Amino acid sequence: MEVLPIDLTSIISVVMGISIILIPVIGLTARFALKPTVEALTRVFEGRGRDESVQMLERRVALLEQQVDALEGSLGRLEEGARFDAQLRNGEERGTRGILGAPEGPGAAGTMTPGKP
Repeated sequence: MEVLPIDLTSIISVVMGISIILIPVIGLTARFALKPTVEALTRVFEGRGRDESVQMLERRVALLEQQVDALEGSLGRLEEGARFDAQLRNGEERGTRGILGAPEGPGAAGTMTPGKP
């Protein structure tokens, strides 16, 4: 069997000549073939991201509602305490009946006057 010599220069020139035409053709084919697939994947991931973001926002709003309810309860208790304190102070200033309904005054039964045991 006889081995023929390989002309490396001619092989490289043929491959380069084919590549000059083949690379743009492959690029255009891939762009038009892959574009719908890439767009479909993009829409799927965007839709998934929107659903997750909506769920996160719903959780955050629910948490904020709980915090507002807790603040309203605390504010109600504070207002009630302030009213009670105001009633106590008004009762002391006016000399009205005490909390338990006992009569007030220097000689009233069950009350203590300052400085006397």
